[in-house]
Amino acid sequence: MYDAFTRVVSQADARGEFLSSAQLDALSKLVSDSNKRADVVNRITGNASAIVTNAARSLFAEQPQLIAPGGNAYTSRRVAACLRDLEIILRYITYAIFAGDASVLEDRCLNGLRETYLALGTPGSSVAVGVQKMKDAAIAIANDTNGITLGDCSSLIAEVATYFDRAAAAVA
Repeated sequence: MYDAFTRVVSQADARGEFLSSAQLDALSKLVSDSNKRADVVNRITGNASAIVTNAARSLFAEQPQLIAPGGNAYTSRRVAACLRDLEIILRYITYAIFAGDASVLEDRCLNGLRETYLALGTPGSSVAVGVQKMKDAAIAIANDTNGITLGDCSSLIAEVATYFDRAAAAVA
C-alpha cells in the first residue's frame, strides 16, 4: 500500500526525476486538507455500523428475494456474512480515504472479490447496490458541517465517491 507521498516519490524515482511543482503543490494540498480527511474518516468510522445496517435493510427492502427462502441472504448466517462483507468494504474505503490512495482498497479488498462472489453464487449486482447505498449514507454523514474542520470539501467528497464507485464496479 502506498500513501500519496510514497506513490509520488516512487514514481519520480523510477523516472529519475525531481518532484515537479505540480506534484509538490498536490502534496501540499493533501497536507492542508489532512484535518478534513481525518474528519471524514472519523465520521464514517463512527457511524460504520449504522451505515452498513441501514444499507443492508434498504437493499433487502428493495430486493426481498435475497432474504426469502432460497435467496442468497436467507438465514441469519448469510445475512451476517452480507453485513460482514459490506463492513469490510467500508473499512477498506476508509483506509483509502485516509491514505488518499486507492491501492489498499484495490489490493487488499477488491482484487478477486468478483470471482469469489461468482464462485459462491452471490449476486454481485446486489452487493454493488449495497455499496452504493453505503456511499449515499457516508457522503451524507461526511457532508454534515457540524463539528468538523471548516472549508471546501467538495474535492474530498468527490474522491470519497470514487472509492465507493470502484468498490461497486469491482463486485458488479
